[in-house]
Amino acid sequence: MKARLHDLRHLQASLLLDAGEAVTTMTARLGHRDTSTTLRVYGHLMPGADTRAAEIVGSAFRRTTSDD
Repeated sequence: MKARLHDLRHLQASLLLDAGEAVTTMTARLGHRDTSTTLRVYGHLMPGADTRAAEIVGSAFRRTTSDD
């Protein structure tokens, strides 16, 4: 299989997202002008992000209410 530069660029974005790297860091590394471009192009690689965010917020509320 012959890898194209575009394939390596996509791999880099995938690895960074999987590692939880900030979108702003990815934007800079990929040379995008702003984060909206990065999210538009690579956002499909983050299907569980909203679920994880909801779990984090829910967990924080559970801790707060259990401390009362």
